[in-house]
Amino acid sequence: MLDRDGFRPNVGIILLNQKNQVFWGKRIRTHSWQFPQGGIDRGETPEQAMYRELHEEVGLQPEHVRIVARTRDWLRYEVPDRYIRRDARGVYKGQKQIWFLLQLVTHDHVLNLRATDHPEFDAWRWNDYWVPLEVVVEFKRGVYEMALTELSRFLPRPDYRNRYLCGHSRGREESRPHSGADLDGRRAPSRRPPNGPMEMPPGASFDPDPGQT
Repeated sequence: MLDRDGFRPNVGIILLNQKNQVFWGKRIRTHSWQFPQGGIDRGETPEQAMYRELHEEVGLQPEHVRIVARTRDWLRYEVPDRYIRRDARGVYKGQKQIWFLLQLVTHDHVLNLRATDHPEFDAWRWNDYWVPLEVVVEFKRGVYEMALTELSRFLPRPDYRNRYLCGHSRGREESRPHSGADLDGRRAPSRRPPNGPMEMPPGASFDPDPGQT
């Protein structure tokens, strides 16, 4: 389903834990990391598509999350021709996305990368809110910057008391929001994983450095 300009309606999901760290997933069999996202089917609202993609990609149900905010308008990115099927070139241009900021309200062991027979991710981690854009496929980086910047003003106050909701971290490292100028792909936040043990969901592995190839 494309609009008249050749963009497919899509949703993006920024999932927070109680420390305002974000779910960061590694695309299956690649070295690219990204947020959950997916297309809006005909007849779906963006919110309905978000809940469907949330379950399909990370195994969560609506009762596992709270909607904090969403982007006001569509954010668009074009896909280079080399990533487009030949029969769609000249018709399909890219994605237009509504981004949702969600907060996990349950234990993170409910996350399940194998909720369907077609998993999107083979590893995940909690990352500081300002994710390292150099590990995102290049043509999506501008949209990530816009979504993170627009939604950053809605970040809840971090709750460091509920550690079982915070990646089971025993450390005291805080996730500090930065200005949009930090999100230019040249200066990345710390990639250190949360301190202490972390319980992985079914089918997941932990990569301490997503930028390493």
